[in-house]
Amino acid sequence: MNDYIGACSYKPCMKSTIRASILAQRNAMPRSDITEKSKLIKTRLFSLNEYRRARVILFYVSYGSEVMTHEIIQACFASGKKVVVPCTDAKNGTLSISELRRWDDLGVGAYHIQEPRMECRCEVSLDTVDLIIVPGIAFDCAGHRLGHGMGYYDRLLSENVTTIKIALSFELQLVEKIPAEHHDVSVDMIITEKRTIHTKKT
Repeated sequence: MNDYIGACSYKPCMKSTIRASILAQRNAMPRSDITEKSKLIKTRLFSLNEYRRARVILFYVSYGSEVMTHEIIQACFASGKKVVVPCTDAKNGTLSISELRRWDDLGVGAYHIQEPRMECRCEVSLDTVDLIIVPGIAFDCAGHRLGHGMGYYDRLLSENVTTIKIALSFELQLVEKIPAEHHDVSVDMIITEKRTIHTKKT
């Protein structure tokens, strides 16, 4: 865990406070730590039956100090799994999802995040996805998730409440409690470099 959990133990923390603190800690991680811990998280993900059984997986394409997914996606290509990734409609504040057939089909999209170029997109329904890999800035052990505050993933994930959702997170991103609102979508599991947490949704 990290010091911020203690700070949150005795009084509710505002989402903006949690977001700023955890993001600052994550961005301060040396690149070597991000790489090494991401590899440990990848190994844990690959060991899950939920991952092994899944044929179609929705991934985020990592950027900045996020848990790295590039090698995971490449491994999925090699193993014959179908990879789908988000495409951002910044004007309407929504995400669609598109199959990613080749890494070279990616280009820089909204917010400088890589997503399939327009000519390479093949949109699919979220109902066809077997497993959803979710990004975030902070998580608690009840599965509550804190993103960048724009609601893109909550709106997307609210379209499918049954598919298993797994968050990839560094240990330092875990906090005691994230204030949850009715529209927030929680995750079923959190994988860190140290453990796999089966969440207790509330």
